[in-house]
Amino acid sequence: MGSAGTSPDFAPTVSDVDTPWQAIIAALLGLFVGSVAVASFRFSQRQMRGKDPEPSEDITPDESNILAVLSGGIVLLKDSGEVLRADATAVSLGLVVDNELVNGRVRELFERAVATDTAVQEDVEVPRSTLAGSSVYYLTLRFSHLPRGRILLAAADRTEKVRLENTRRDFMQNVSHELKTPVGALALLAETVHDSAEDPQAVQHFSSRMKREATRLGRLVKEIIALSQLESPDALVKPSLVEVDEVVAEAIDRVRVAASSAQVELVSGGTPGLQVYGDPGLLMTAVRNLLDNAIRYSEPNTRVNLGVSGDAEVVRIAVVDEGIGVALDQRDRIFERFYRIDDARSRDTGGTGLGLSIVKHIAADHGGTVTIWSEPRRGSTFTLIIPRAFPKGRDAESKEHL
Repeated sequence: MGSAGTSPDFAPTVSDVDTPWQAIIAALLGLFVGSVAVASFRFSQRQMRGKDPEPSEDITPDESNILAVLSGGIVLLKDSGEVLRADATAVSLGLVVDNELVNGRVRELFERAVATDTAVQEDVEVPRSTLAGSSVYYLTLRFSHLPRGRILLAAADRTEKVRLENTRRDFMQNVSHELKTPVGALALLAETVHDSAEDPQAVQHFSSRMKREATRLGRLVKEIIALSQLESPDALVKPSLVEVDEVVAEAIDRVRVAASSAQVELVSGGTPGLQVYGDPGLLMTAVRNLLDNAIRYSEPNTRVNLGVSGDAEVVRIAVVDEGIGVALDQRDRIFERFYRIDDARSRDTGGTGLGLSIVKHIAADHGGTVTIWSEPRRGSTFTLIIPRAFPKGRDAESKEHL
């Protein structure tokens, strides 16, 4: 007979205490076994398919470290030509387009590096855009081999150095020739005025010519400075969205007095609301120079028309005059510095021969170009062509990101 309060129905046992821990351990063992089974199954499946994972397709930490310490125009490629990574400078320089290495000389150098299995280095010129007449970047490209069939492209931009050398050479050649004409004229006129001190009419006549030559000299120096600034690679460092209508309106306003004095009517029209990326001041200068050139070479009681149009990719600003026209053998030279179609007319109107050269440089710096159609005694049409800010079909998508 048992003691009171010690009923075997309520006595605790070892089995009852250990049961929860046994359940937890069993569950953990089940999870482990299940994970091993799943991993084994997946491994066997890969073995059967013959497709092991390929981590080599990714950029390794060593390659990332190499790219991190390099700067300016860096592209990492497979030897098949696939671009793995390209920095912003390489894209802005036109080395990579739509995630592919650009065709042309750059592609040829890459293929030579792959074929010869050696490093390749060469100086190249890369166009700023696909438009004819666009300026170029002067680059030194070096293709080097890395492990795992990788090719590293490093580009050094020599544009500033090349342009400075060209500008210095051209400046010395052209300016020394152009400045001596008005300076010599001023010296001669001053001497004449001095000798004619007793003749008021002669003094008045020659002093007015001195004033005209001084004005021409001042304009020449101003445009030489403007052209030298345009030939610097940082002429367009911060392009912005430009309303073409505003550029055209301001350019017309700047030449309105000159047109009235020359008895030339100004007429404008075309497609409104077009936009480009660039510098509004530079673009206004280009349009104003085209208008000024048209007015200068137009006869009294004629008309100068300015028309704006656009297609899927570009904006065109055309200036049409009824002037003397340009002969076929002169059309390739009219955009050269200091070149004049008619020297006598340029002297009478104060032309410097730099206006169209400035237009050409502004167009090139905006990734565009300037063209001419002309017939002697039938007038000329100069067309400034600039890439459109929002190509047709992508307008809405592009504007959403502004």
